Amino acid sequence: MLGSGILGRTSLWLYCLLVFAFLVLPIFVIVPLSFSAGAFLHFPLPGLSLRWYERLVEHEIWRVTLKNSLIVGAIATVLATGLGTLAAMGLARARFPGKGLLMALMLAPMIVPVIIVAIGAYFFYRPLGLTGSLWGLAIAHAVLGAPFVLVTVSATLGALDPSLVRAAQGLGASPWVAFRKVTLPIIAPGVVSGALFAFVASFDEVVVALFLTGPAQRTLPRQMFDGIREEISPEILAAATVLVALAVALLVVAELLRRRSARLRGLAP
Repeated sequence: MLGSGILGRTSLWLYCLLVFAFLVLPIFVIVPLSFSAGAFLHFPLPGLSLRWYERLVEHEIWRVTLKNSLIVGAIATVLATGLGTLAAMGLARARFPGKGLLMALMLAPMIVPVIIVAIGAYFFYRPLGLTGSLWGLAIAHAVLGAPFVLVTVSATLGALDPSLVRAAQGLGASPWVAFRKVTLPIIAPGVVSGALFAFVASFDEVVVALFLTGPAQRTLPRQMFDGIREEISPEILAAATVLVALAVALLVVAELLRRRSARLRGLAP
């Protein structure tokens, strides 16, 4: 039995390492190529250069698409954070028939293929005149990002002691003051973590952007997608490296917030 247990754990670790390598190894190909001094993608590298990163800064199209992505990501993050936090608090406190079904519907954007969301948003937005606008894209991205906030805030609220809120209200605090002074500081790591995931989901999204934006509203991922269709240039790999670095930085921040939340709940030293 002991040998079979060791064999099972070893097999599990080996399987996880293979999956991790399958997911991560392409990144280790993209990053070096973005520093290539040549005009084509090939190994070995003819030399190292920052020319493709310089072109990202110099070319107006990349600056405009980056600005559009930041604007859409910021608006989508604010909307998704507000909606997801309110939904999590309402579902945590309420008791009613069909609560599980409502939760599943709110999480549906995480499960439904993005192409379905994009097509539905296009036909819904077209009569409203929201196609070809950054606001329309930001609202659609907020729908995609809200479930991430809902999940993280719900997990944090599960560890919140309701007696703390009742004690604050018993001492004369209004519901808003009790939320601001007691509830919000405790769930803040979950709220911020959800907001980071919502921003990453918006910043990296390309399918919905293809349906809802025109040439003037191109985001950075859409510009990369269009560039890949025309020609594969190291300039695109430089933009991809920037996106990877941003995603890694945000994930590190999210992990630090998770650990802080665990310490506040007494689950970690």
